[in-house]
Amino acid sequence: MDALKLKDGCVEWIRGWFEKNGPRCCAVLGMSGGKDSTVAAALCAEALGPERVVGVAMPAEGQGLNGADAICAHIGIRYLCLPIAGMAAEAEALARYMPEGVFSDQTRQNIPPRLRMTLLYAVAQSVNGMVANTCNLSEDYIGYATLFGDAAGSFAPLGGLCVREVRAIGHALGLPAAWVDKVPDDGLPCSAPDEEKFGFTYDTLDRYIREGVCEDEAVRAKIDGMHRRNLFKTEILHIPAYIPEVELL
Repeated sequence: MDALKLKDGCVEWIRGWFEKNGPRCCAVLGMSGGKDSTVAAALCAEALGPERVVGVAMPAEGQGLNGADAICAHIGIRYLCLPIAGMAAEAEALARYMPEGVFSDQTRQNIPPRLRMTLLYAVAQSVNGMVANTCNLSEDYIGYATLFGDAAGSFAPLGGLCVREVRAIGHALGLPAAWVDKVPDDGLPCSAPDEEKFGFTYDTLDRYIREGVCEDEAVRAKIDGMHRRNLFKTEILHIPAYIPEVELL
């Protein structure tokens, strides 16, 4: 893998996308402190100039900034912090209007990422920006993203890159290894790292995606099942092809 060439290709793609879709717009990214938002922000800064990139930290209850402020300062981009604890609490309180008076656990987990995307679009509309989806191909392949949450966005600079490629680009950008090689997790209090929850490593997943190789049949079946069940998250909105007959006057 030629990481520098890959990095340069991403930069040119971002630059070309903005020239076509918003030549005077800035890029707006949710900054979690993880490798993906860090690498995506650095790519956008190189492509557009740091003055045209806005990083937004949106910690929930019990969450810290996870270094998001330091990352934005290092890259030189604009930084905002919009805590969502109050919004999330109010949204969860609406469960009292549900038939059983509660939201499911998965619903409650998905409220914060969907609120964050709402805020990102509010920021983008206010500063003439375009929202970046910072998910990578490995996560998307197994559906490890929230529909209309972190799976949303106007452009996805890492959407075609596996985790190992994102890390390689991060190093090619000269970002600190502590940020690029940080153990991936969802940032929730008392949560386990991603790979513990999956039951397989990103290295295993990346190899399967890129080479079609996975010696452990149980893991292969698990990956295939997660991929199949979550395809709807990355598909374009389904619209029926039916065209009504129009009576001509």
